[in-house]
Amino acid sequence: MERQRAERFLEFLLVGVVMGGIEDLIAVRLATGAKLQPETILVVIAVAVPFAAFSELIVDSNKNNVLRHLSARIKQTSEKES
Repeated sequence: MERQRAERFLEFLLVGVVMGGIEDLIAVRLATGAKLQPETILVVIAVAVPFAAFSELIVDSNKNNVLRHLSARIKQTSEKES
């Protein structure tokens, strides 16, 4: 079971890095007009990796159920305001 979880984590990490990297490269290009140099790509990837890993840990967390807890809190708040 741990191997499957590790494989899933790495799979989503890779997808997150690729998608986040592409998104960040587009943002850098549009915001600055700079040419995409290898150094720029390395910095973008270095920034994308921790965010992708953190996001996957939150989404894949069975113990903490972070998203379920957050959803319940939002629902409680909206019910109190109604």
